[in-house]
Order: sequence, then structure tokens, then C-alpha cells
Amino acid sequence: MGRGRVRGLGALVLALALAACDMPMPSAPAPAPSRPPAGGADGPSARSLALAAHYARTERDLRSRGLLRTDGGGPDTPFTDTDLMRNFERIAFFDEYAPGAGLRSSSGEAGGLRKWTQPVRYGIEFGASVPEAQRMADRGLVEGYAERLARATRHRIALVSRAPNFHILVMSEDDRAEGLARVRALAPEIDATTLGVFRDMPRSIHCLVVAFSAKGNPHAYDLAIAWVRAEHPPLMREACFHEEMAQGLGLADDSPRARPSIFNDDEEFALLTTHDEMLLRLLYQPDLTPGMMPDEARPILRRLLDEWQAGPV
Repeated sequence: MGRGRVRGLGALVLALALAACDMPMPSAPAPAPSRPPAGGADGPSARSLALAAHYARTERDLRSRGLLRTDGGGPDTPFTDTDLMRNFERIAFFDEYAPGAGLRSSSGEAGGLRKWTQPVRYGIEFGASVPEAQRMADRGLVEGYAERLARATRHRIALVSRAPNFHILVMSEDDRAEGLARVRALAPEIDATTLGVFRDMPRSIHCLVVAFSAKGNPHAYDLAIAWVRAEHPPLMREACFHEEMAQGLGLADDSPRARPSIFNDDEEFALLTTHDEMLLRLLYQPDLTPGMMPDEARPILRRLLDEWQAGPV
């Protein structure tokens, strides 16, 4: 599946999974998007129906192969403190995509730690084509998951109805123009390359998230926009929420060695795991500050993991 930060099923990660992507605040305004053909009063367009059928087949195929697990791991997926340290460093300090360059692969060099220093206020919006029953179900999923992320990070995180700073847009192909207009309104300085990621998503991109840096601090986020395709069947849509909402908190990369984890493009796990909760707990430890480099973080990570091993966290 393809998810993307710009990350696999979820965010702009271009993989067959959830994908999401982190990009810094761009500079130049982008041209206005053109309006694609949309469905009318008779229901979804042929393109939207074809996407829905494709993603339904994708989910069935993945589940038939034992993927998209929802159990969070178990005896078959043990991990150690050494695994956590290695996976945290890979996922928190590296990018899947080059900042500000759309879907171009990153240089592979480590960067400074990124996270939110202010409360995260999730807001969910739906395109006009999304049925009311789906809206109610998705809103409930996002609210419950935001509470779980708040417990994992011990950071102030919640779903809100007013003044969100982390926007989740659930849009079908028929809502493309509406969604693009909303992205431009939320991030008026967005450049053409970044906007193009939202406009020209191939179907291999299941969902994506773009996080913007706070003015004056390139490593502290103050705005994020996630795009989740409304055509996904329920489990794949929930997987997109899990991956994009978590990656937009600062876990920007994937690793094939991370297991059990959604930060891995193998699509084995659909939903956040205990391993992933521990990565988020580490990320939001006060001793790990925005801009910190891996060499600075390693002794702090080692100390924290030793403390956790010694007793309740």
C-alpha cells in the first residue's frame, strides 16, 4: 500500500502501506489548482468508484497474506531496548523525502529532532461527497486515537472543533478541488511543489501528512495537514489515521528493521503498536529537544531506556 509523510498505506511515503511526509514551511505561493471532474447528484464519479474497488481489492489481498495486523504484535515480534534505540534514531532523525522537494528521496543524512512544543489540536474535515455515516465513524476513530497518542506521549493532544493546528482532510477524488482549496487556505505560503504532492497523488499513495515548522524554529512544528482518501475501506482508512497522525508528531521516516511497527513499509501492521507507543514516549521526553542531533540524543535515550527497564514509566 502506499502511505505518505510525504510517507507507505498512510502518508506520503511512497510504499504499499500508510504513508506520510514531513516538509518544512515552503516559501513561494503556488498557482491555483484546476478542478477535476467530480461526481454529481447521481453519486460518486467513475474514477472514485474505480479507486474504491482498487483499495478494497488491496485490503483483501493484504489481509489474505496475514498483513494489516491489528493485534499490536505479540510473542512472534519481540524487541529489545537496543532495537528501540536503533529504530528511534532511524525514524526520528531521518527523512524519507528531501525537505521541500516533493517526492524526491532524501539525501540519507541525519537531521535535527523535530516535534511539537505546543499542544496538538487535531481537527477533521470531510469532503462534500463523504457520507454522514462514514463521517461519524471516522470522527470517533480520530477522537479515540488522539486520546491514545496523548497517553503515549504525555503531551497535550486532543481532537477539537475549533482552532485546530493539525488538520486531517478526508477527501475523495470528487472532492479534489475542494481539498486543494482548503490546503491553500490553511497554508497560504505553500509552494507549487508541495501543493503538487496533494494534487497529483498516484493511487499508490494511500494518504499523506505534511508538517510545517514554526517560524524561527525549523525543528518545532506548528502546523500539519494530513490527507486521507475517502475511498479506502474501513481498516485501510483507520490505518491511514494511525500512521499520519503519529508521523505528523515527528516520526518522519520508516525502517525495514522496525517491528512490530507501522513505521515500516511492509504493511505487516495496520495500527499503532506498543513498540510505536514507546517511540512516541521517547520523542516527547522533555530532555529530547527540537534540533538535537543523534550524537547528543544517544546518551539521553540510553538513560531513559535504562530507567524504564528499572521500573514503571
